[in-house]
Amino acid sequence: MRGIVLAGGGGSRLFPATKSVSKQLLAVYDKPMVYYPVWALVAAGIGEILIISTPRDLPAIKVLLGDGSQLGLALSYEPQENPGGIAEAFLIGKSFIGGDAVTLILGDNIFIGDRINHLISTKIQTFSGGAHIFLKQVSDPKRFGVAEVGADGTI
Repeated sequence: MRGIVLAGGGGSRLFPATKSVSKQLLAVYDKPMVYYPVWALVAAGIGEILIISTPRDLPAIKVLLGDGSQLGLALSYEPQENPGGIAEAFLIGKSFIGGDAVTLILGDNIFIGDRINHLISTKIQTFSGGAHIFLKQVSDPKRFGVAEVGADGTI
């Protein structure tokens, strides 16, 4: 299993803090935000991770994380020229993914706690095809650009 962290976007909801720096590099408590999704993948047993970000922000993320060897990881990087969403991330990562299964997490997702780490790890370890999507219900999903689940459970 391989992992992708999609750490792009313009950070418009955090403007002006994101005028000169990626939101994924902003501190959340004592770590840059991008550490949290990377750790979620590592906690699930994924050690080969592709980080996709904007051409502007990718060099700073590379400086922060390096090649991952200091953490026992294999990190690679690819630019996303324009915000093209999750579907485009799979196209950008096509050669990285190869024929392997893949888990994608957004660069501003923060999953903390043993229960969520265990749930994610279990889903990844027992993956046999299809897709698992972890969502948080909100009253106005269009405002956040996230999936909307219908009454029948379909997205």
